[in-house]
Amino acid sequence: MSAAQQAKKYLLAIATTYMCYLTHGVQAIILSQNKVNFATQWGFDMSDPNSAAFAAGAAAVSLAITWTGVGKFVSVWIGGEISDRIGRKIPAVLGGVLYIICFVIFLVTNSATVACVAGFLSGVATSGFWDGALYPAIAEASPKYAGSTTIGIKAVISVSGIVYPLFAAMNSGANWHINIWIPIVMSVIATVLAIITPFVYDDERKQGVEKDTAGAKNAAEAEIQAARDAMLRKPNGLENFVTLFFGFIIMFIMYGAQQYSKAFGINNLGLSDVAAAGMTSIYTAGSIIAVLFWAFMMGKLRWSPIKVILIDSIIATVALAMVILALPLGLGAGVVYIAIALLGFGAAGGMLQTGVTLRQTVCPGPRGRNVGMYYTFMGFASVFLPFIVGSMTSAVGETQAVWVMMILLLVAALISCAMSAYLVAAWKGLFGKSAMAPQD
Repeated sequence: MSAAQQAKKYLLAIATTYMCYLTHGVQAIILSQNKVNFATQWGFDMSDPNSAAFAAGAAAVSLAITWTGVGKFVSVWIGGEISDRIGRKIPAVLGGVLYIICFVIFLVTNSATVACVAGFLSGVATSGFWDGALYPAIAEASPKYAGSTTIGIKAVISVSGIVYPLFAAMNSGANWHINIWIPIVMSVIATVLAIITPFVYDDERKQGVEKDTAGAKNAAEAEIQAARDAMLRKPNGLENFVTLFFGFIIMFIMYGAQQYSKAFGINNLGLSDVAAAGMTSIYTAGSIIAVLFWAFMMGKLRWSPIKVILIDSIIATVALAMVILALPLGLGAGVVYIAIALLGFGAAGGMLQTGVTLRQTVCPGPRGRNVGMYYTFMGFASVFLPFIVGSMTSAVGETQAVWVMMILLLVAALISCAMSAYLVAAWKGLFGKSAMAPQD
C-alpha cells in the first residue's frame, strides 16, 4: 500500500485523534475557567471575592486541578506500554468513556472531594489512555506526514484553548452547566469515533504481521551509538540534569499561565469575566503562532533545540515582567494582553516538545526512557504548581496567591534563561560547533 493510499484508508484515525484532543483542550481548562460556579456547586460561598469562603472555594478548585496532574503523573509511564500490548482502539475508547464519566461527575456532584476523584480519572484518561494510544496512532496512520499530523494535535488543543474560555465566560450565569454539557457531547462523539475507527497497529495485529523487533532494536541501538560517537565528550552530571529539569521548569511556566491567567485578570487587574477569559484565549493564540514559527526555524533553518529554548526563555521572561509590572506602573490591560500573547509564544508554543528533542540530542539513549524521565519532571510540575497555589490561596487569599505565582513564574523563566545559557556555552565542547549556528 502506498503512503497516499494508507493515509486515505486511515484518514478517520487522524480525524478521531483530532476530535479526542479537541475535547482534551476543554478538559485541560474546564476547572479554572468555571472556578466560581464549580466552587459554588460544591457548597462554597463565592459571593464576596475578599472573603475566607471565596478563598476556600478557589483553593478547592486548585486542589481538583492538582489531582488532574496526579492522574497524569501516575499514568504517564504505563500508557504507551498498555497501548503496545492491547492495541490503539481499546485505550482510545476507554479514554473517551472515562472522559464522559468525569464530565458527568463534574455536572452533578456537590462534593469537592468527588470532583477531585473525577479530576484524577481525567488525568489518567489523558496520559494513561489517549496519549499512549493516539500519538503513535496518528503517526502510524500517515508515516510520511507524521510530523505535520502530530503538530496538528497541538493546533486542535489550541483551538479549544482559544474558543472555550470565551464561551465559558459568556455562559457563566444561571445556564452555566452548558459549559459542561458541551465537553460531554464532545466526549461522546470522540468515543463513538474511536469505536468505529480502524487503526493501523490494530489491523496489523489482526493480520498477524510480525514486527522485526530484534532488527528494530538493533537499528535503534545503532542510531543511539552513532549519536554518541558524534559527540566530542559525554555530558556531565549537571548537563544531564538540566535537560531533564527543563521539563519541570517549562511545564511550570506553561501550566501556571494556562490555569491562572484568568484569575490574575479578574483579581489583580480588575477585568470582567469575559475580558479575563480573553487573556487565556490570547495566550493560546500566541502559542499557535509559535508552533508554526518554530517548526519553520527548526526544520528549514536547522536551528538547534537549545537556541530555540534560549530565545523562548528570554521572551517568556520579558512577557512575565510586563505582566507583573503592568499593575504597579499602571500600564493598563492592553499591555497585559500583549504580554500574555508573548508568553504564549515563548512558553506554550512547542517549548516542551523542543525540550524532549534537546534531551535526546544531549543525552542520546532509548527514546522511551528519555521521554519517560522528561515527562516525569513535567508531571511533577503539573501537580506541584496547583498545589502551592491552592495552599497560598487558603492562607492569604486568591489575589495575593496568584500575584506570588506570577512572580514564581518569572523566577522560573529566569532559571530557564540561566540553564539555556549554560548549555549554549557547553554546546561547542559537546558537538564541536556553536549552538547558535545551523545544525547538521
